[in-house]
Order: sequence, then C-alpha cells, then structure tokens
Amino acid sequence: MSSNPSAQLKKIHGLQNYRDERSRHWDAQAGRTYAWDKPAQAYHQRLEEIYQLIVPAGARVIELGCGTGNLLAALRPGYGVGVDISPRIVALATAKYPELTFACADVHDLRAIGETFDYVVLSDLLNELHDVESALNEVRRLCHHRTRIICNFHSNLWFFPLQLARNIGLATQTLPQNWLTKEDVQNLCRLAGLEFLRTWEEILLPLQIPVLAGLCNKFLCKVWPLNQLALTHMMVARLASTPPADSKQYGVSIVVPARNEAGNISAILERTPKLGSNTELIFVEGGSTDDTHETIQTLIKGQTRLPARLFKQSGRGKGDAVRLGFAEARNEVLMILDADLSVAPEDLTRFYDALAANKGEFINGVRLVYPMQEKAMRFFNLLGNKFFSLGFSYVLGQPVKDTLCGTKVLRKTDYQRIAANRAYFGDFDPFGDFDLLFGAAKLNLRIVDLPLRYQARVYGETNISRWSDGLRLIKMLSIAVKKLKYV
Repeated sequence: MSSNPSAQLKKIHGLQNYRDERSRHWDAQAGRTYAWDKPAQAYHQRLEEIYQLIVPAGARVIELGCGTGNLLAALRPGYGVGVDISPRIVALATAKYPELTFACADVHDLRAIGETFDYVVLSDLLNELHDVESALNEVRRLCHHRTRIICNFHSNLWFFPLQLARNIGLATQTLPQNWLTKEDVQNLCRLAGLEFLRTWEEILLPLQIPVLAGLCNKFLCKVWPLNQLALTHMMVARLASTPPADSKQYGVSIVVPARNEAGNISAILERTPKLGSNTELIFVEGGSTDDTHETIQTLIKGQTRLPARLFKQSGRGKGDAVRLGFAEARNEVLMILDADLSVAPEDLTRFYDALAANKGEFINGVRLVYPMQEKAMRFFNLLGNKFFSLGFSYVLGQPVKDTLCGTKVLRKTDYQRIAANRAYFGDFDPFGDFDLLFGAAKLNLRIVDLPLRYQARVYGETNISRWSDGLRLIKMLSIAVKKLKYV
C-alpha cells in the first residue's frame, strides 16, 4: 500500500470512476449491432480457432472480460467461468450459455472468485484496463503453478483505423484505450510476477473475405515483414518460476534406451545418482547385435544400489524405446539417459533440481554451449544441430538450442498429456526427441535449455546416420511448420 494516504485515496477514487464509467458504457453497448458486425466475424472466428489450438477441451477455464461468452463457449471447458464488468452483458451471457457460470466483477478485484483454473483468458481486455499491472496481480489469484495465462491485445498500428471505424459507426464504440506494445506487456508481466512463454502475431485481415482472409490470417501474418502489420498480439504466460506450493521430493524414473551398448551398462548402474524420494532405472533394449540384453540382465541382478528393470522393445528406434519405458515408469518425474554416456549420469541431478524448483516444465539438455571433447560430435553433425536448433526455435516459439540431445526431463502427468495429443502430429518420429518437443510446445510447457559437457563415447559406435536421419529431420521440421506455425 502507498505510504501517502492522499495518493492512495486518489488511486482508489480513480479506479472507482473507471469501474462506474466502464460499467455504464458496456451496459449501453449490450445488444447493439453495428454495420461491420457481420463482416468482422472473421476476426472473432479466427480468435476462436487460435484459442482452441491452445486450450484443450474439458479444461477449467476462466475468461476475464468475457462479453456475451462466445469465446468461452467455443473452448468447450469442463468448467467455464466468465467475468465481465457489465451487469447487462453478464445477464445476456447467462441466458445464452446456461451451462457456463458468469459473474459481474471488475478484474482489478478478483477476491470473490476464490478458485484456481487451468487457463485464464484475457481477450481484447488489456487495452481496456485502468491499471494493467494491478489486474495481472489479481490474475495470480486464479492460478495454480501449472496455469497458463493467454491474452491477445491490439497492435498500436491499428489504433487509428479502429478508432475511425468506431467514429463513423461501423464498429463497437469503446472508451479511451491503452497504447500497449509487446514489450510493455512483457514488462508488466514481470512486474506482476508472471513469466511470459511466447508471443506471436495474428490476424492481418479482420474481414470475412473468402480465400483472402484465410491466406492473410493463417499464412501471411506469420511471415516477416507482414507480421509487423498484424492486428493482434498473442501472448502465453505462467506464474514466475518459483517452487510450487506443494513442493516436495518426487520419485524419478530414468529410461535408458540401449542398443549395442553392452560396454556402458556397468558404468550406468554405478554412476547414476539417487534422486528425489526414490529412483528407478528402466532399461529398454532392442535390435542389438552384441550382448547388451544379456549384460543388462546379469548386472541388474547382481546390484542393489538402484532398483532396475529391463524391457525388450517390439518396435524399432529410440522413440519406440522411450515410449515403452515411460509407459512402464512408476514415478512422477521421467528422464531419458542415453546409454552411450555422452551425457554424464551425474548431470541428472541438475535436471531434477530445475524441474523440482519449477524453473521449467520440460528440461532439455544442450550440448552446444561448452567445448566438447574431441570426437564427441562430427563437424557436419554439429552444423546440422545448429541449423535445426534455429529452425525449431522459430517454429516452437521458444528458444531451443539443441533439439537432438537425448537427455530430456518432464513430469509424467505432462507426458501423458503429450501422448494423448499425439494424433495431432502423427506417429512420425523414430528418435523420440521431436515427439516430446512438439508436444511440449503444443501444450505451452516452459521449455528450459540446460547446458551440458558433451562427452565422447567410450564404447561402440553412434546409431545415428547423419545423412538419412538428416532428411528425416527436415521432414519433421516441415511437420512442425504445418502443425504449429501456419495453423
């Protein structure tokens, strides 16, 4: 609270004036129609498509500044709550969507809600707010540590065209609007204890013009420099990276895909650290031409340091092995450790600490920061990794410096959500890395890169073919472009 009582009273008075003025204005606008309402449906329909790609059906969703509830209803929430400052609009929304819950409240004071949600939606609201930082602080009340906050707000380039449309009676009248840039909103998120995950531009043509609207709004608005002319900025955020309120020690399941790695099994059993409340090793072997399977069987029977199990995969590829291992995992935290020991098992402690402290929700190993041991990675493999890191960072909307490092860590609950959504991308990935990365990006998980010292293998040869597998990676990049970027 301000140390200056007079200043605090002025602030409260100003906010009350805002509430009264906005409430009267939107009550007056309720039910009115404008000349552009029908052709401008393209804008609202496109917003619904965008939000449907982010918010899965059946989630707990609250929309602040919900209007008559059309967007909230389109998301098909398992439990949906709409909040608006206008009593008349809330009454209209309640009559229109009786299966949803609506409340009349100002987003600057959400104490009465008393619940948390999986998704908080603020669509075309930030430009309206009296105090964006205070409102975002109130949004925190609605969040648990896995909540995603999604907002869209108008680009300043469209301020005058939109105002002209309102002035001549073609669009809904509004009271004075905030001038917000992406950088402004990102900074306000930080001030309110929120961490933005990604931002992007949408909607170049907010009119219902066949073919042209789809071309502009799904493709051209994603291409520089046309994206700079887009109408709306999209942003996804979460609570800042602090440990969850129920912070505890988690059980850890470490999946070790192993093909022709007999010489490394003993070191894995000896060097893998004990993590969290308990740790288990899950070896998955398939297709070996050496005695990897027999070696694992013998060694896990003769040691008691860590519980270890062995499974034989029926399919092919590391991706298939990882899926089998994750399906058999008994603990909440899932890790992948490549059996070639190019990533030191001791480094898994760092992955666990980052996930348990909620610094990220998908911890991705990175080999391209620290100097590598000689012969750890061939030159063309290094170039390929750098190329794909740039490509996938662009597509995923979050920086991912190394897509092909085998060590990745996430919670089992998040993996189950990725697996349930797998049909969206298709069964395309023999490596397993991109199945997880794409799924994490689709769910807007916070992806965090963790730099590692990459070691040269001491036994056997790599199972990766730089040329044929490089072509597969190009194919997977094209899938990501189609399914994540231009949708």
